[in-house]
Amino acid sequence: MGAQKSIHAGKAKIDVNVDFTHKLCASLMLPPLSNGSGSPLSLIIGSLCIKHPNLFGGSEKLDVSWDKGLYDSNVLMAYRRPRPEWLAQQSFVVQHSISPEIGVHGIPMDNFSRSASGGVNLSRLSVGMDLNEPASSKWSSTTSIKFEHVRPLNDNGQSMSRDLDGFPVTCSGSPHDSMVILKQESRYAKANDHSFFHFSLQIEQGIPVLSKWLIFNKFKFVASKGVKLGPAFLLTRMTGGSIVGDMAPYQAFAIGGLGSVRGYGEGAVGSGRSCLVANSELTLPFNKMLEGAVFLDCGTDLGSAHHVPGNPAVRQGKPGSGVGLGYGLRLKSQFGHFVVDYAINACQQKTVYFGISNLAS
Repeated sequence: MGAQKSIHAGKAKIDVNVDFTHKLCASLMLPPLSNGSGSPLSLIIGSLCIKHPNLFGGSEKLDVSWDKGLYDSNVLMAYRRPRPEWLAQQSFVVQHSISPEIGVHGIPMDNFSRSASGGVNLSRLSVGMDLNEPASSKWSSTTSIKFEHVRPLNDNGQSMSRDLDGFPVTCSGSPHDSMVILKQESRYAKANDHSFFHFSLQIEQGIPVLSKWLIFNKFKFVASKGVKLGPAFLLTRMTGGSIVGDMAPYQAFAIGGLGSVRGYGEGAVGSGRSCLVANSELTLPFNKMLEGAVFLDCGTDLGSAHHVPGNPAVRQGKPGSGVGLGYGLRLKSQFGHFVVDYAINACQQKTVYFGISNLAS
């Protein structure tokens, strides 16, 4: 709910958007929209987007965007030069973001059904280049190299090197970490009228340009399969990953929350050097306006939590594996898409996820 305005300045286009959802919640004495983690969703209360399709007269594209949420912010600048279609498309990207680190440093509460802030926020500055390879019929890939500077902040915006328990929050032990990351992502997609299959694999390599910079290898995969069963639709997904070498606590795989193991708060199941999460969901339409879903989620850190520096999951008493059971209702209307998911975790604690999207301005 908000207002959006588009302004044309020469060949450039400026989009300005303001969202008043949090003010509406306050006026109705409702809690802010939550993702079940104890922290509000990243509501965009203000955004600015500038697009220029022909910056230097050679069809160079410049995109600049700024998003401000209640507790986070993100600034992104991307510059793309035109190249023949059979060559990799280049993008030069500069990005800075500040956001709470709840997945790893959050504190589980209410039988792990939500996660409260642990007082750690991450300021990330990255500069790099993306190469998008020409896509085949089913495969696509992206290669990127970037410099990344990560600085943990406390809730007052001051740099910190240790958390509230006195354990380090960086790999270097100083108030910041620096690294050069070479990343390769490959994606495969196949679909027809009755089913689809998606697979993606991400591999990151930390390059030791300087002796104090992080050296690591990290991979993550996501495989999903959807099948129509008469009027119903069955969706299954498996996610996994691992990291070896240098590692800061904020790089750990966080398990739990919406999109992971529902019924738990964000990261409340655990966080480790490795992870494996499985999701399955059966959706059945009741009518044109209403559909219901039952789902089963489970996840584990594969016993790797104690290998994360500072043992944040072990210190916070996270179980390391969990099962979310529950059902959901999804109400569709001409004004948008309203979603309610009701989940129960293995501790029999109930969690409700709800959200609003595609609303008319």
